[in-house]
Amino acid sequence: MCLFGNMKTLMFRLVFFVGITLGCAAVAPAVELRQETRDQYRQYLRNVEKDLSSRGNFLLMDTVPGMRERVRGGYVHIQERRPKDEPPGGLIHHWEGAVFVPGVKVNDVLKLVQNYDGHKNIYSPEVNESQTLERKGNSFRIRLRLLTKKIVTVLLETEHKVEYRQIDAQHWESTSNSLKVAEVDDSKELPPGTGRGYVWSLDSYWRFLEADGGVYLECTSVSLSRDIPFGMSRLIRPIIENFPEDSLRKVLAKTRDAMKKSSAAGVAELSTQAP
Repeated sequence: MCLFGNMKTLMFRLVFFVGITLGCAAVAPAVELRQETRDQYRQYLRNVEKDLSSRGNFLLMDTVPGMRERVRGGYVHIQERRPKDEPPGGLIHHWEGAVFVPGVKVNDVLKLVQNYDGHKNIYSPEVNESQTLERKGNSFRIRLRLLTKKIVTVLLETEHKVEYRQIDAQHWESTSNSLKVAEVDDSKELPPGTGRGYVWSLDSYWRFLEADGGVYLECTSVSLSRDIPFGMSRLIRPIIENFPEDSLRKVLAKTRDAMKKSSAAGVAELSTQAP
């Protein structure tokens, strides 16, 4: 009985080890984006856009007492807004965030964020490649190759349509909608809506406000991923759920840092030109 019990323990450990090894190798089984999942996500985006346009405050942070002062003091504001209902077979990730860049103008910020060819330098290593494919006035079509490492390496080939709108001299806003999100596996680009389903859509809504001696940048980030397969929560959850928050936090912080660096370089250049 003792030998039999030990054999059972050994077999269980072997099966468990093999299962975990295979699970870590594949992490998540391949899945396809369903039309009903896509449709419900698009409806959610329409609701977000309607909500943003109907709010009385231009900056969402102004709905939280004292938040503007905290952000102006250097705080990177990040907040999750969970949807009431999830689409079948998918998860919607809705995050809001804001930073303040002192000593700059809104046109300076727009010049930096609209230089999509340079995003690979500002947002590296998360942005592996970046390119402006087309520009017509304040309308852009861009290409980004995105990289994230969380248990496994996820590489995405994406295209986005970005529209900027000026409200007045101090207020601007933009909308970025993904036209394509394709997983890259072993240097092969998979058809959109297939693969492991870590990210199926990436959409964002930005607001830029020049005030208080600088510029407030605020972003509403909404994305769609697969749901979490049964029994794989420990492996899949850190990839699927942490990616949107990590991505938004890094984009906000790196944009602020790049603007501060650019502003400091401009001041240094002016000082060297002084008589």
